[in-house]
Amino acid sequence: MNYFVALGVRPVLGRGFKPDEEVGRNAHPVTVISYWVWKERFHSDPQIIGKTQLLNGVRHTIIGVAPEGFYGTFVGWPIQFWVPESMQEVFNSGGYKLEDRDARWIEGFARLKPGVSIQEAQEEVSTVARRLEAGYPATNRGRGIRLLPLWKAPFNHAGELLPILKIALAAVFLVLVIACANVSNLLLVRSLARRHEMTIRSAIGAGRACLVRQLLTEGLVLATLSAASGIGVAFWCRNLLVVFFPPSGSMVARLSGQIDWRVVAFSAGMCALSALLFGLVPAIQASKVDLVGALKSESGPVLSGGGSRVRSGLVVAQVTLSFVLLVGAVLLIRSMQRIRSASPGFSTQDVLITNVDLVSARYDEGRAKNFQDQLLDRVQALGGVESAAWGKGTPFSYTGYSSAPITVDGYPPAPDESPEAEYNQVSPGYFRTLGIPLLTGREFTRADNETGRPVAIVNEKMAAQYWRGENPIGKRLQIKGRAMEVIGVAKLANYSTYSEAPKPFFYVPLRQDFYRGATLNIRTSRDPASLAPDLAREVHALDPGLAPSAIMTLREYVNRMALASQEIAVALLSVFGGLALLLATIGLYSVTAYTVSQSTRELGLRMALGAEASHLFRLVASRTLILTGIGVLIGTGTALALMRLISTLLYKVKPHDLVAFGSAFVVITAASLAACLLPAWRAMRTDPARALRD
Repeated sequence: MNYFVALGVRPVLGRGFKPDEEVGRNAHPVTVISYWVWKERFHSDPQIIGKTQLLNGVRHTIIGVAPEGFYGTFVGWPIQFWVPESMQEVFNSGGYKLEDRDARWIEGFARLKPGVSIQEAQEEVSTVARRLEAGYPATNRGRGIRLLPLWKAPFNHAGELLPILKIALAAVFLVLVIACANVSNLLLVRSLARRHEMTIRSAIGAGRACLVRQLLTEGLVLATLSAASGIGVAFWCRNLLVVFFPPSGSMVARLSGQIDWRVVAFSAGMCALSALLFGLVPAIQASKVDLVGALKSESGPVLSGGGSRVRSGLVVAQVTLSFVLLVGAVLLIRSMQRIRSASPGFSTQDVLITNVDLVSARYDEGRAKNFQDQLLDRVQALGGVESAAWGKGTPFSYTGYSSAPITVDGYPPAPDESPEAEYNQVSPGYFRTLGIPLLTGREFTRADNETGRPVAIVNEKMAAQYWRGENPIGKRLQIKGRAMEVIGVAKLANYSTYSEAPKPFFYVPLRQDFYRGATLNIRTSRDPASLAPDLAREVHALDPGLAPSAIMTLREYVNRMALASQEIAVALLSVFGGLALLLATIGLYSVTAYTVSQSTRELGLRMALGAEASHLFRLVASRTLILTGIGVLIGTGTALALMRLISTLLYKVKPHDLVAFGSAFVVITAASLAACLLPAWRAMRTDPARALRD
């Protein structure tokens, strides 16, 4: 078994799994533990190899410690223990899947040889897949093998986070550009305050190159200090995402960040490059000194009209990019609101879920069935409980549902088609508990047990696809060679995501395909905190050695599983959008304030000629609003082009949603008015006599 070898991971203590440990039913109770477990639970015991750890009631020998920072391939969800696949049945009931060709439950990893491309390797494994299809047509017909880079694997949520990370990278770049434009504008304004100094230096022999070099050196010093401060803030905020995803019951996400030296080096380089590029224009402008004119009048202008245009252009760029980020954030927020209010085809209100781990307690099938029946009766007798039912799979679960090839009587598949559908094993009362309507037929009863005839309930998509308008009630389908009679048709629901396409799905009685690790679903008006002690009491009454897992609402569970990527995207874009808005506001304020300070004589003259204070306010505010308007117009066109890139993250919201664009416009306008408020107020308080005298 070369899991660690394929991933290029070498245990810091002990070893990984041997090839012979992947065979033999539950014959190799060994485990590799994570570095975190070794450090926190075993206190970094150097003699840990050879000691034992109880896992699901079976004592496993610790043979290795994974390196620090390695938590498996599931993004965001840390793995703390690894066991050979031959021990599968200890942790997952339902039979030994390594001997079941129909079971599709595991992902494989392959490390390519040096010089071998993915395309070349794909050709080889496709040849193997065709050979398997010819040898095992019943289970491998129409099936192939596709090689993907690990970061594109569909099983570890990396594919979901990749678009979000791209968006975050784009947002960081936009904020960087806004910050650079802001700093460049501030340096440009600062250079005006130093024009007398530049004049004196030039008069005593300093050349233009010397002045540019001095100003760039000062900019690099500022960039160095800023980069050091930024790295410190980044280190302090590296685990900020954890704030948005606090632990909930047994669902603990690992979203902590690490400061990578390559990221630090890249960031420092970007700071230096930004200081050079965006500090160059102010430095060149400041070095353009009209020596004769400046010496004649210190108050004379030292910058041409082009300098003002540069400052205005930088402000417009800030507004444009801020508008784009705000539109993106509002689109994602509206999408998340739509998801929260959408109906997934089942009820998430007043439904609680929990679990009692009978697998770890080493319950055999007969004992587990009795326990589930008795606990179900006890829970349904509790006050405030309307109904309760067991189900193997939970909607939107990370682990997904069972799936298997199916054969439908009267449906001839195409030569290259291998009909397959996902299914869930549920107890009587499941549809009533989860609020899934039955369109026709009946629900399961306790008579649908291991001694009754095999039955199934299909969803409306499966009925339409395989029975093509006929009533499927009484018809048969086969799964793993066992024929089942269709007794009902359930309304279509979402099973994995809100945005999934309708797909065939069916349900079978739990007693006819038993699973010891089923989830208990409870419909009640009570909250989890009030029901938890009553449920624990009933479990202890049946077995003092058992306890239920943390109770949580189905709504909370679905939101956590379905909205994780959305919430990360919203959090990142909201933070970056807010930061961009703040920077743009500062840029608008600085330009407006500088314009007012340089126009004191003009404002005083206007007031001396009879201009009212309100007129001066409009005069100052109009400049800011004009720059904002230009930025919004450019930003609208830019956002219309760019928002298509996040369309895959949107749910029932168009990339050109008017509410999103309107909201961003209102926020930008409000920020612009706030930026010009203080300078305009100062303009209104200009003393004409003093302004003309100065």
